[in-house]
Amino acid sequence: MTDYDLIVIGGGPGGYKCAIAAKKLGLGNVACIDKNSIFGGTCLRVGCIPSKALLNSSYKYIHTKNNLSKFGIKVNDISFDLKEMLEYKDNGVQELGKGIEYLFNLHKITKINGLGKITSFDQGNLEVSVDGKVLKTKNIVIATGSDISSLPGINIDEKNIISSTGALSFTEVPKKLVVIGAGAIGLEMSSVWSRLGSEVTVVEFFDRVAAAMDGELSKSLLSSLQKQGIKFLLSTKVEEIKQSSNSLSVKVCSAQDNQTNTIETDKVLVAVGRKPYTEGLSIDEKIEKDNRGFVKVNNRYETNVKGIFAIGDVIGGAMLAHKAEEEGVAVAEIIAGQSPHVDYEIIPSVIYTHPAVSSIGKTEEELKSANRKYKVGKCQFAANGRAKITGDAEGFVKVLTCSTTDTILGVHIIGAYADTLINEAAVAMAYGAAAEDIYRICHSHPDVNEAFRDACIDAFFKK
Repeated sequence: MTDYDLIVIGGGPGGYKCAIAAKKLGLGNVACIDKNSIFGGTCLRVGCIPSKALLNSSYKYIHTKNNLSKFGIKVNDISFDLKEMLEYKDNGVQELGKGIEYLFNLHKITKINGLGKITSFDQGNLEVSVDGKVLKTKNIVIATGSDISSLPGINIDEKNIISSTGALSFTEVPKKLVVIGAGAIGLEMSSVWSRLGSEVTVVEFFDRVAAAMDGELSKSLLSSLQKQGIKFLLSTKVEEIKQSSNSLSVKVCSAQDNQTNTIETDKVLVAVGRKPYTEGLSIDEKIEKDNRGFVKVNNRYETNVKGIFAIGDVIGGAMLAHKAEEEGVAVAEIIAGQSPHVDYEIIPSVIYTHPAVSSIGKTEEELKSANRKYKVGKCQFAANGRAKITGDAEGFVKVLTCSTTDTILGVHIIGAYADTLINEAAVAMAYGAAAEDIYRICHSHPDVNEAFRDACIDAFFKK
């Protein structure tokens, strides 16, 4: 029997950040359990990190092939080696996994490989079992994340009908690829395989891509991806998938006119979202969940069982690694006796296509529906010296401000630098900045960050 102050079940971004924060805050014995040998969760192993590796490699290839000549750089016989791309991706995952292990050693956190199962729910006598070994602890944090979702009647076999996990590991480029879902995962994977030569068709039930984003951003992204050769069937649902020896037949139906159509393809990627993962925890009938399977927590991230907390994808909300990290640190602070606050209104969201899109705060549609009076400030990257001269002038920065107070309410960006720029907006909004505040702050020139400042200036001077 081993005594701990905290046991975190799940070694993803929320889990390992929680464990590290707990040690920094003075908790004695802290353990983190994960069933995978590489800690880092879905994000590191089969999510954010490997997808960014393939997005980067595929973009470098297509950029070299199509765009370098305008800069006076001549390159002949461009080709790519998919095996080496995948090896580079896998090596990066391994290295980052070792980085987490290093941090655990540095902070003297016990790393446990295995399936964590809660065996005692009595306050002051909580227990977790891992492969028959019982660990006693004062606190437990459930950080088990999420798993892939599918559609009724569609079986993901990771051979022909695949999830994002399978889409990160194709051994050859499919000639034709159908992607179901035009969210972040679907659009990013569509970009990767389209750049490498696949004929990609995206089927989306909603009438726009990136449905959670600002409408103007969504329209611009759709137009850009269509120009890159990706086909889109919007307001369309998938009714069934039939497999033959050589190909797949995807039957789709338009929501507008009920017309059906069949698409022949080599592979189908199902990217319709994720669901909470609590398998093997043995918490059924002990810890309350909602009707979708998410673990219920109070404003302290505590479940109905005293001393058992939950964070990240398993409790719902935005399924983002950085949101889980914020909650993980917050729980560590709560256990250490502090009173943290996570502001869910200013958590940035990014889709890493090219151009990338990013968003934080309120969309224009949300402000309209709430009858808020607001102003819109914009700056096109075509008007930004740095973006223009480096050949990445597509897109814009859009800033939404309060008509009365000038406070920044939302920022929405499409462009090559959207993923980086959104973080200046996050800092500004965290401090309650007005557009005038950004206007009065000197920015380096020539730099892409000036586009955010110029959008704020535009909003400030709007009547």
